[in-house]
Order: sequence, then structure tokens, then C-alpha cells
Amino acid sequence: MTNTHNVNDIKVNENIFAKRVILIDENGSKMGEFLTKDALSIADERGFDLIEVSNTGGIVVCKLGDYGKMKYAMKKKESSSRKNQVQQQLKEIKIRPLTSDHDLNIKAQSVRKFLSQGNKVKISVQFQGREMSHRHVGYDQCDKISKMVEDLGLVEQDPMIEGKVMYMILSPLTSKKSS
Repeated sequence: MTNTHNVNDIKVNENIFAKRVILIDENGSKMGEFLTKDALSIADERGFDLIEVSNTGGIVVCKLGDYGKMKYAMKKKESSSRKNQVQQQLKEIKIRPLTSDHDLNIKAQSVRKFLSQGNKVKISVQFQGREMSHRHVGYDQCDKISKMVEDLGLVEQDPMIEGKVMYMILSPLTSKKSS
């Protein structure tokens, strides 16, 4: 177990099974190497818990401290880091094979807005009736939109047909660079 960060993985007091430990006092100063039972008695005398901080290569480092406070602080830190995470969503824009160029420009503005917010965008081209025999028009529509927003996003999934719907997925450029 190396540098445990999960609250449930931390060994405390009698759950530390090493014979010898390096002890750090409540102020962060190194006290030296002790038998675990001696370190436990020191912790008990001072009114603290013996908390395993690190266990690497057979060297166990323990610290004197309040386990309840440490557990609370770790949970607070974990929840605040979850709060700061940005959830990426999949937004959908629906068009038709015969959507006019002006309307495509308006849809492209929406796509640009979604991509700039860091969201992925699914472009759906919905076919009806005999329009399915002219699939190339759907590919052209997808191509037009992807060219209009190529400065903000790139094609993650090329256009594919599922039933009477052709779809393509665009992802923001920033997410591609970080992964």
C-alpha cells in the first residue's frame, strides 16, 4: 500500500501490523523508529491516534493525529474536487437533407456555442420516405457543418446511418489536445 489517499484504506492504531514504524509527531517532526506497540503507547499518552501515512518497501511511516479530523478533511477535499470537475455533455442538433444554407448557418452557430462550452455535439440528419435514396445529400450536410466549425471542433465519429437517421459526432478541440 503506497501513500493511501482513500479514507477506507488508511490503517489506524491496532490495524497497523508492522513490527517497527517510523514515527512523526503531531507537529510533523520525525521522532525516530519505534516498535509499533511503543508507538501506540506514545499516541495513547498524547491523546492521538497512530495513523499509517506510508508503507513503501517495508518501511512503514506513521503519524500522530486525530483520525476523525483527518477523515473529515479528506472527505471535504474529495467533494470539493468533484465540484470543480466539468461534466462534458452530448448536445444534439437535428437537421434534414433539404435544410437551407441559411438554416444550416443558424444551426452551425448553435454547434459553435456548444463546442466552445466544451460539449460534444451530435449532428442528426433525419430522412423521410424517398430521401433515403439520396444519402449523399445527408453526407454533404454533415460535411458543410463540420467545415463551418472546424476552428472549434473536429469530427470524432464520421457520418453513419442508423435506420432513417444519419449522425456524426463533433468534439471540441480542447478535449482532443488533453487526452
